[in-house]
Amino acid sequence: MFNISKPKELSCLASYILETLPDLPLDSIRPFFDRLPADPYISGHYRFRRLSHFKFSGDRLVKLPHRRLFQAKQFNPLVGDVAREYAELEDELITVPEFQNILREFFQFSQLCTQKQEIAVHQIRTTASPDEMGNPAPEGIHRDGVDLVGIFSIDRSAVAGAETHLYVDKKGSPFFSKVLAPGEFLVFRDDLFYHFTSSISATTGGLGTRDVFVCTAPGLFAPDEE
Repeated sequence: MFNISKPKELSCLASYILETLPDLPLDSIRPFFDRLPADPYISGHYRFRRLSHFKFSGDRLVKLPHRRLFQAKQFNPLVGDVAREYAELEDELITVPEFQNILREFFQFSQLCTQKQEIAVHQIRTTASPDEMGNPAPEGIHRDGVDLVGIFSIDRSAVAGAETHLYVDKKGSPFFSKVLAPGEFLVFRDDLFYHFTSSISATTGGLGTRDVFVCTAPGLFAPDEE
């Protein structure tokens, strides 16, 4: 990992970064995904979500005040122009050292690519059952309207699919495609690439799950909260 200060010899990402954090145990984080509330803005019952905003003061993680999520219709044709209200990440999760290390890693990349000091963290579970597939990206191939995006895989259980793609051209073929394994972190510039994750299906007769943190720099706020 980088030092928390911005390395002068490095510039913003020219492409994407895919890294694995092999020494980061995830067992302390996984149980928090079992308590996620359902996403009320998506039809079906396969998506669960929380959202919080943070900054670093020196090496210390600081939680910022609550804000709603807002994306313009041009970025999210499904629920664009809607100020979405999500519950905050649990206080107990925020104190977990492994969680803080994930955010610290993303923040260090964000300092190369944006002047903003604030990052948003979306805690998302997508489920699939024998009767219903799950869609991690119901808005389709898209950009988020931020400077930097990071997708950190926490867990996937009894599911097939969820292949993450990056595109230079929204109408072209993906130049990057991978099913992110637990512990893998994909970080990319939102202004360079469109992204998408394919649907998931259950591989057993029970419930399958895919758990990720999606980090953005900066966050996406309702107009009256800018």
